[in-house]
Amino acid sequence: MTAAMRLLQPLNINGMVLPNRVVVPAMVTRLSGEDGLVQGDVVDRYVRYAAGRVGLIVVEATAVHGTKSGPLLRLSDDAFIPGHRELAQRVHETSDSKVVPQIIHFMKVARSGWRQTIEMLEIADIKGIIRDFGLAALRAREAGYDGVELHSAHAYTLSSFLSRRNRRRDRYGGHTLEGRLALFGEVFAEVRRRVGKDFPVGVRFLAEEAIKGGYALPEAQQIALRMAELGVDYISLSVGGKFEDAEHRPGQPLYPYTGYSGDRCMPGDWYPAQPHTHLASGIKGYLNERGHSTPVISVGKIAEPERAEALLRDGQADLIGMARQLLADPDWPLKVMQGRSNEIIRCVYCNVCKDLDERFKKVNCFLWPKGQIQAPDDRANGPSPCWPREGASLSGAGADGRIKLSWAPAHGRGAEIAGYDIYRADALGAVQCVEAVKGRRFVDRLALSGQQYRYFVRAFDRNGRTSPPSETVAITMAMADYGRD
Repeated sequence: MTAAMRLLQPLNINGMVLPNRVVVPAMVTRLSGEDGLVQGDVVDRYVRYAAGRVGLIVVEATAVHGTKSGPLLRLSDDAFIPGHRELAQRVHETSDSKVVPQIIHFMKVARSGWRQTIEMLEIADIKGIIRDFGLAALRAREAGYDGVELHSAHAYTLSSFLSRRNRRRDRYGGHTLEGRLALFGEVFAEVRRRVGKDFPVGVRFLAEEAIKGGYALPEAQQIALRMAELGVDYISLSVGGKFEDAEHRPGQPLYPYTGYSGDRCMPGDWYPAQPHTHLASGIKGYLNERGHSTPVISVGKIAEPERAEALLRDGQADLIGMARQLLADPDWPLKVMQGRSNEIIRCVYCNVCKDLDERFKKVNCFLWPKGQIQAPDDRANGPSPCWPREGASLSGAGADGRIKLSWAPAHGRGAEIAGYDIYRADALGAVQCVEAVKGRRFVDRLALSGQQYRYFVRAFDRNGRTSPPSETVAITMAMADYGRD
């Protein structure tokens, strides 16, 4: 059954043969020092994805220039090549996963809230940006990477030129779509000149800016068409993450994921599953209708194997990107291959990882055992957690708009218990994992009075193995009396 899944089929991208259609998009780790060098913890993070059999691993945003920005990787000088070479080599030694760095140019921001904008750039600055992208891409090839990705999304330089909020009035200006595309076109041409036609060059850009006055799907389709015409080898899509609606916190530089567009970029648990798949589908369909088969990566709270497979089967995407889900469980592809989807540690989209990034702290997952900076190893053949002989003793009650659950501790037979997944369904809905907790209590604050809800709990250990479901409890809160004084 799993062998026939489109999700597990290879894909050839300009000679880079991905073993499957699962992608981990670029996701800042904050594991490097301020010197920008690749070091052991950084290598271990990406090797862990390779061990989980991720098809395409995109290394976190890596600067093409020397401007300081905290713990951020760099490819702005030949001195950075050895560290990247070790990273690529270790990934290749671990599995048949492919790995590319995402290269980025960004502008200056200050703790006062001031930020440099593209209108402040001179033509000489723009020429320098074009040169820096080309040289960084060449270094990526020399380091042994399988390709390179141009970061043209979120709050950063290439994306700001693509934006409808581009206020320049010269040939790179926002008064025409051609002007907005000019810098990307010149950067891509320089990169291609440096690395050759046989080295995959992908791009990540925004399917929707999600800011007032920003572009949405109709213009994103045209931008994608131009990228396909230029010969981009794949298109990875994102949403939002802009400076224009960022909240300034006194004494801190602007962080482009604090406003509404930041919510859209990394939708939390209050958003529905797969809120952005229509955007990837719209762009892929637009390209296909015009004779282009450029692979399109769909992202955004895609976590269930069946749903990911349906997107591919229905022609809505060519690859599936999942950042937070693969952070939570890098063995997601391996478990799908082995028919162990029920053992996947489900991301609950609490966005603790996003908060750590914002505070320049090492990015880890709330669901990992406390103190770890890498996901636990998978132990497919070890014993799974179990409940006591008398069961989980799951119980609960509802009052005052809350349903409170509690249960007995599970036993970790192969490793210590790391937490518990909470599953819920209403009378007519499918069962969904709604939360993960480390203790043995859960309060559901999103229950309606007068409705019956069914709950069960599963324990998971530090290696990702899960217990059988606990017994199920059905709870109905008394209907609210709106007529009381």
